[in-house]
Amino acid sequence: MSLPPTRPNAPTERLALIGIAVLAAATVVIGALAPSSHPPSSVKVADDPTCIEWSDGCQVCSRRPEGIACSLPGIACVPSGERCLTHNDG
Repeated sequence: MSLPPTRPNAPTERLALIGIAVLAAATVVIGALAPSSHPPSSVKVADDPTCIEWSDGCQVCSRRPEGIACSLPGIACVPSGERCLTHNDG
């Protein structure tokens, strides 16, 4: 009875797979711990009662009698900082 032939580069392949797994895990951890490129705003435009319509560049929201209503954002939209579009000065 003879043993099946072994692949000569099996240990090398196993080491490469372990390296790829470690690299993928490190990328996920770094991405989760890295600071956000958009710092959070301390004051939300939606909290300003004089602002009746605002936008973040992707969707437009407005204050209505039944509550706040917002449009749907585009598929590839990258939001920017919120800004008030219309003030109620009365």
